[in-house]
Amino acid sequence: MGNVLGAGSARKMKTSLEDTVQYRMVVGDVEVPLNQYLGSTIHLSFNGVINCIHCDRKTSKSFNQGYCYPCFKRLAQCDSCIVSPEKCHYDQGTCREPEWGETHCMIDHIVYLANTSGVKVGITRGSQVPTRWMDQGATQAKPIFRVDSRHHSGMVEVLFKQRVADRTNWQAMLKGDAADLDLEQVRLDLLADCRDDLDGLRERHGLQAITELEDAGETRIRYPVTSYPEKVKSLNLDKTPTIGGTLAGIKGQYLIFDTGVINIRKYGGYNLTLSLES
Repeated sequence: MGNVLGAGSARKMKTSLEDTVQYRMVVGDVEVPLNQYLGSTIHLSFNGVINCIHCDRKTSKSFNQGYCYPCFKRLAQCDSCIVSPEKCHYDQGTCREPEWGETHCMIDHIVYLANTSGVKVGITRGSQVPTRWMDQGATQAKPIFRVDSRHHSGMVEVLFKQRVADRTNWQAMLKGDAADLDLEQVRLDLLADCRDDLDGLRERHGLQAITELEDAGETRIRYPVTSYPEKVKSLNLDKTPTIGGTLAGIKGQYLIFDTGVINIRKYGGYNLTLSLES
C-alpha cells in the first residue's frame, strides 16, 4: 500500500490559480497537495463504500457525481435546469428548492469564452471565476457578459452555442494544450453575429439584464503536466478498485498517470485511500 497520504470520502479537487495551477486532493478531512508528487508513483484504492456528498447516506450507486438517489431527485442542484439553464422554471413556481434558487440562480452569472479543446462558451456564478475554468482544463478564458440570473445567462449561451461549442472534448484536452486563440476576436465576431438576438433578449428582460464586459481581461492558465498521453485510456474505480502509476500531470479534474487518466470529480462520495509508493 505504501505511505497513506489521506483516506475518506472524496470530493472534487480544490485548485488555486498561480503560475501553475496548484491542486489539492480532498479525501475525508484531509487536503493533500498533489503538485509535489509529480513523477512519483501513487495509488487510489476504493473500499466499496459510497456516501452521498449532500446527506452522507450510504448508497450503492452514485448519481450526478456523488449523490444518493433521493437527493438526486429532490435537490435543486441536481435538476436538469442546472445543465440546461435556459430551462429554468423558478418563475413558474416549480423550483425544487426556491431558497436555494434565490441564492444560486437568481444572482449575477458570467458568460465566458474559454479555450479547452478549442473555443467554447460557458456560464458560471461570479464567485466560481476562475475555479470553473480550471475545472474544465481551460488554458485561456475571458468573461464576455455579466447577466442578472442563471436563466438569462442560459438564454445568451444558447445564442452563442449555435456558433461555437458549449462542451469540452475531454480526450483532446488531455492530449495537450489547445492552440492559442484570439478570444477577443471571437467575442467580437459573436457579438456581430448575435447582435439582433441579444437586443431582443434585452427588450424582453430589461437593458440591465445583460451587460457586455468590453474591458474584461483574459486569464491564461498553466497546468502541472510533465507529459501528455498519446492515447487517452480512462481508468475506472468501479471496475478496478485500485488504480495508479506514475503521476504525469493534473489537468481539469483529471489525474494523468502513465497507466491512464481518471476523472476525480466523477467519484465524489467514494471512500478512497490515496497512497504514495515507498
